[in-house]
Amino acid sequence: MPEQERFFNDLVRQYSEPLYWHVRAMVGSHEDTDDLLQEIFIKAWNALPRFRGDSDPFTWLWRIATNETISFLRKARVRAALTFSTIDSQAERISDPSPYFDGDKALRALRKAIATLPDKQRLVFTMRYYEELSYEQISEITGTSVGALKTSYHIAYEKVKEFLKTND
Repeated sequence: MPEQERFFNDLVRQYSEPLYWHVRAMVGSHEDTDDLLQEIFIKAWNALPRFRGDSDPFTWLWRIATNETISFLRKARVRAALTFSTIDSQAERISDPSPYFDGDKALRALRKAIATLPDKQRLVFTMRYYEELSYEQISEITGTSVGALKTSYHIAYEKVKEFLKTND
């Protein structure tokens, strides 16, 4: 098996599950997440010859995933605007992605609060809060300064806190 193929197979094996949850936290639905994962790994495969190893494979793959997810969310927002879908209905879809969701009330409220955040804040909040990535890792993934990320996280945290307080 060629070295590039072996490296790619290792990436898929090592990062499929964590990537799934990274994307799922942003888009909500299992079907959309699966579709995005396929797109992410196709992009990674196509970009593999240009991967020089200057960055960690984790952050390289997360950057691809993050960019694809943000693109998907932008397109979804345009579709929602064209169909006159409301932000509340989108937040509901993201926070309750499955009719079989079995989470408790507090978790559902937290997910709804996070779903109301703007895409970039939701991304930073999710990577920091759920994935426990350092600001330096998030910076490398998003291409945003550590200071801007800290500010974005703080603002997102305050918005989530306010949402939970007013929607108790």
